[in-house]
Amino acid sequence: MFSSRMKKGALALFIGCVIIYSGDHLLGIRAELFMGLDTFNFRWFLDIFIIPFIAGTVVGMIYGMGGKWLAHFPPLIIHFFGYIQTLKFTGVPAGAALMPMGWWGFFVILAIESATAGGVMGEILIKRTYGRKPIHLEYQEKAARAERKSQTDA
Repeated sequence: MFSSRMKKGALALFIGCVIIYSGDHLLGIRAELFMGLDTFNFRWFLDIFIIPFIAGTVVGMIYGMGGKWLAHFPPLIIHFFGYIQTLKFTGVPAGAALMPMGWWGFFVILAIESATAGGVMGEILIKRTYGRKPIHLEYQEKAARAERKSQTDA
C-alpha cells in the first residue's frame, strides 16, 4: 500500500519533529512568546538554529536524496502547533506576550532554513558527495563509457 520511500519519509518527518519538540522542551524555549529582550538569549539561539540543523541532518540521513526538501517541515509543524496551542489552549503566561505573527513567521523561517542546511548536510553525509548522483555510480558510468568507446574503436 505504501512504498518504502513513503515509509522512510514518514519516519524521517516523525523523528525530525521529535528532535525539535524535545529540544524546545529541554531548553524551555517557546518561539511564539516574547518576553522583552530577554527572549533572545543563547538558549533561544540553540532552539532556532542548532536544534533544527540537527533535526534536518537526521531527516536528510534517514530519507537520503530529497531529504533537504523534507527537512523544511519538522520546524514548521512543531512551531505551528506550538503557536496554536498557546493561542487557543494554554494561553500566554504572565510576563510574556504572544509574538506578532510577522515576527513569529520570520523566526520560524530562520528555523526552517537552518533545518534545510541540516538536510543538505545529511545528504552529503549519506552520499559522501553533493550532486545529482552518488560518486560511486558516476565512476561506474565513466568506466562503462570508456569501455564502450574502446570496444567501438577496436
